[in-house]
Amino acid sequence: MPSTRSTEVMADSVIPPTETPEIPDKLYFRIGDVSKLAGVKAFVLRYWETEFPQLSPRKSGTGHRLYRRKDVETVLEIKRLLYEERFTIEGARNFLAAKGTITKPVVAKGKLKPKKPLAPPPVPAQGDLFGGPAPSMAPEALDGIRQELRSILDLLN
Repeated sequence: MPSTRSTEVMADSVIPPTETPEIPDKLYFRIGDVSKLAGVKAFVLRYWETEFPQLSPRKSGTGHRLYRRKDVETVLEIKRLLYEERFTIEGARNFLAAKGTITKPVVAKGKLKPKKPLAPPPVPAQGDLFGGPAPSMAPEALDGIRQELRSILDLLN
């Protein structure tokens, strides 16, 4: 008879999604409190700490994890991305980084991910791709478009 231990652990590690819980007005939360609020097991929270650099609870003098309200909100956002939006861990990490919530550099498999330098886009000679006349645009508008395209390219890389 095949072992069902791994499926038991996975099925038991997540409580089905419900509406976003109200976070009590406290300064610090222990891992058990956060686990109940988020509806995930404590070992899942400890794993997320290794995968998401913006999730970094403080440790008390006795070694207990102490989550701040911001950490609890981050946990709820991570859970939403992973379980409701069906992001991968890396996809959720990139999404949070794009939102600007990253507090530490992203480390993948023990190495920092190097950014690829962007080459400026080629400028067509005269006319657009379809042979029509070149549109006249202010250089500031083109710079804004260029920046937006580079940020999109960064998200895709």
